[in-house]
Amino acid sequence: MLSQIKTLAEDLAPRLIEIRRHFHAHPELSGQEYQTAAYVSGVLSSYGIHVQEAVGKTGVVGNLEGNGTKKGILAIRTDMDALPIEERTKLEFASCKSGVMHACGHDVHTTLGLGTAMILAQLRDQLPGNIRFLFQPAEEIAQGASWMVQDGAMRDVDGIFGVHVFPSLTARSVGIRYGALTAAADDIEIFIQGESGHGARPHEATDAIWIASQVITTLQQAISRTQNPLRPLVLTIGQITGGRAPNVIADQVRMAGTVRSLHPETHANIPEWIESIVGNVCNAYNAKYEMNYRRGVPSVQNDLNLTQIIESACREAWGNDLVEILPEPSLGSEDFSLYLEHAPGTMFRLGVGHDNKDNYPLHHPLFEVDESAIVTGVVTLAYAACKYWGV
Repeated sequence: MLSQIKTLAEDLAPRLIEIRRHFHAHPELSGQEYQTAAYVSGVLSSYGIHVQEAVGKTGVVGNLEGNGTKKGILAIRTDMDALPIEERTKLEFASCKSGVMHACGHDVHTTLGLGTAMILAQLRDQLPGNIRFLFQPAEEIAQGASWMVQDGAMRDVDGIFGVHVFPSLTARSVGIRYGALTAAADDIEIFIQGESGHGARPHEATDAIWIASQVITTLQQAISRTQNPLRPLVLTIGQITGGRAPNVIADQVRMAGTVRSLHPETHANIPEWIESIVGNVCNAYNAKYEMNYRRGVPSVQNDLNLTQIIESACREAWGNDLVEILPEPSLGSEDFSLYLEHAPGTMFRLGVGHDNKDNYPLHHPLFEVDESAIVTGVVTLAYAACKYWGV
């Protein structure tokens, strides 16, 4: 089976590179992936895969039926949306849309999903179970997975595979991570209500800006002294606004930020912990506060058995030297985690770094991939799917 998959992937490689470049040149923002979805639907249909459109608003689901000897569905999820970034790569196939760029590799992801579908469609008679391909919108705003789930994309799914490009690994290599892969990501908004006054008479006012600074400082200090250092927690206040004039003490301040954590217990207790600190600081200085805490996405926790399948597939396909067990998780987030609330799953890292030139990080205007990674990703997903079904 592996040799068949590799042969099919090599034969498809020029077409897959063409597809990837099309997506890269025509990026679409989260929730606006109309042309991308139409392209995906067309390719899937041409391979006899049953297509459902407008799943999760602009998402696409492709259902590939095997020979029916085993019940159940394995899902393979790839995401389609781009970022509001002005591309600076100067590639021949650079973005045609000003201010929009595939700077996170979702053009590659979508291509991997299509390539895997194209290969497995040709091997369907040898597949005892069914494959469901999820082409998801709006990952960058962490909403697309929930849209897809709400529209039934995970109905009857028994397991799910995902992939994300990784510029820190060179192309043709694969990164495997057991356990936590990404962090839970939440949003926080804090309003401080003080009392305005003259800048020369601070004792007659309640300075919301100064109190906000105390809140930020106390939160950062408290992380190092009240939270378990073996359970990472990052709290970043990325926005702060307040004040009307240089000589007027501000009566209101708004702060907004992000909170990242890995451990489920830490994640569960964060809102209460933050609010207790904010409340204590404000009470000490006679200010009022309001806090809005929005749960984002949980941590991606890779399933042991499915991760072993991915690792085994990679080692058989590429050899031990090109398979790296990642020692650390990322504090970035991935709404792939929302699918894991409905079925066990795992996500691996696909190396896309260049050997002979600078590799820029994800979300950078100069981010680019080594396209030889596409065959690696397609073979890995297709062969892992076969191993999942015991082929």
